[in-house]
Amino acid sequence: MAPEDSAGHIAYFSMEIALDPSIPTYSGGLGILAGDTLRSAADAELPMVALTLVYRKGYFRQHLDERGNQAESPDSWSPETSLVLEGATTVLEIEGRQLHLRAWRYDVVGISGYRVPVYLLDADLPTNSDADRALTDKLYGGDAHYRLCQEIILGLGGVGLLRALGFEKLDAYHMNEGHSAFLMVALLEEQLRLRQSHDLSEADVEAVRRQCVFTTHTPVPAGHDKFPWEMVIQVLGSDRSDLLIHTRCCTEDSLNMTFLALGAAHYVNGVAMRHEEVSQGMFPRYPIHAITNGVHAITWTSPSFQELFDQHIPEWRHDNDYLRYAVGIPRALIQKAHFRAKAALMEEVRKRTGISLDESAFTIGFARRAATYKRAGLLFHDLDRLRRIANRAGIFQVIYAGKAHPRDTEGQTVIRQIFDAATQLKSEIEIVYLENYNMGLARLMTSGVDLWLNTPQPPYEASGTSGMKAALNGVPSLSVLDGWWVEGCFEGSTGWAIGNEEPTGRETEASQAASLYQKLEGIIIPMFYNRADEYARVMRSAIAVNGSFFNTQRMLYQYENNAYYPGTLAKAVHAAT
Repeated sequence: MAPEDSAGHIAYFSMEIALDPSIPTYSGGLGILAGDTLRSAADAELPMVALTLVYRKGYFRQHLDERGNQAESPDSWSPETSLVLEGATTVLEIEGRQLHLRAWRYDVVGISGYRVPVYLLDADLPTNSDADRALTDKLYGGDAHYRLCQEIILGLGGVGLLRALGFEKLDAYHMNEGHSAFLMVALLEEQLRLRQSHDLSEADVEAVRRQCVFTTHTPVPAGHDKFPWEMVIQVLGSDRSDLLIHTRCCTEDSLNMTFLALGAAHYVNGVAMRHEEVSQGMFPRYPIHAITNGVHAITWTSPSFQELFDQHIPEWRHDNDYLRYAVGIPRALIQKAHFRAKAALMEEVRKRTGISLDESAFTIGFARRAATYKRAGLLFHDLDRLRRIANRAGIFQVIYAGKAHPRDTEGQTVIRQIFDAATQLKSEIEIVYLENYNMGLARLMTSGVDLWLNTPQPPYEASGTSGMKAALNGVPSLSVLDGWWVEGCFEGSTGWAIGNEEPTGRETEASQAASLYQKLEGIIIPMFYNRADEYARVMRSAIAVNGSFFNTQRMLYQYENNAYYPGTLAKAVHAAT
């Protein structure tokens, strides 16, 4: 699928992209954000092309025993059955040997039929050694050497494949996290060939920077990949390693991929206003902007709410701003659409677990990657208090989901703690934990619960998008004020905050748990049972206020105007292409 003219195209590089529930090329929020970005690009007919790896063994399939012990198995799939094999190939040198790469294409189709191609790089070729053939097998698998090779494949191999496909004059290269920052090396080499020179200058580096955009997603140090410098030289080669020295990305005898991406980009952004502040403190040498994340509205709106919106605000599919007019939808119809979504979730729970939850009971949802800073267990800080809330305010039930990375023993402990709490609370509060959280289950959970719970440890929530999906379906959030919720929380209107409005540094887990309990017992559960019409008002406001803004349609427009084509140039370029 070579382009007739690649001018005006944006190349989007991401280590993971959520394309379809049946294609396990993502692990969580980063991949979901990437997929939603491409879906909105297709809707807007923005000339974009995306690069990732094929991951024939996926991330992993999660297996939980009766005590919450997690086991993993490969989530294998066959690209041959669902993707198109491209004829173009590229060759990459790793550790002094040739690595041959091919690519599979998945077309993201927009509402008008416009297609954004996604190319999934694949090293499983008979011309490669067995070890090299496995380099594109596992998402976030293997050791540091394996990860380094994968990131070289994504960055250098991705640019090589673009050229083989005929994408020559692209307008921008967007790095979704630092995993793909090696693309700078490929662009620097092209710049040297253009000048017919062997000596890299600051002008060459600046010429590359003008083409690159970098989005950083995590304030957690472990989320920023580092590789020993000796390993980089061994794998990448001395000539290409020398190019990296000019980017000032090497610290303490290691290559920091975030610093490489920061040095490669003319525009750097965090994924929420609060995250911009945190990132600027982490990287004070670099100007960092904010473009708050969003979700693809059509993808994450449940069938019942799609029907409701189509009837009352049919323009919403083409222009998500029209969701503001949800304020005119009768509250009874909001309740009716939600009941249908809730019934679908309860049926899925029954199929997966054999447990029949009460469809009339207040239902809380929590689904995140099981990492300690996300504090999935904050709800269980005081089990006796939870029992009192259930007895005094009204019964409630909780649905959990989320995977822990196979090497994250602390995250796996979090899952076991939730299972233990569920056992202790069994007679008063029903708690279920669903395996294998993915796009399909996320659609059901974010639309089918009555309240979305989010309890990260500030300031480690870069953005978060699950609550945005919930808002599209009239599900309000109860969340710590971090990430996107700092911007989205209008107390008592779109949901409720846990803890102080402004971080004071004096909040403890106990004080935040106390705030969580106070909101549940004193406000939220009584409103749900005793003032259902008032609860429906909050549901409707969540759609109108948060659903209309926290979407990738708005987000992509900001990238166009501020990062890809700064200023008024965006409109002219988009019109011309």
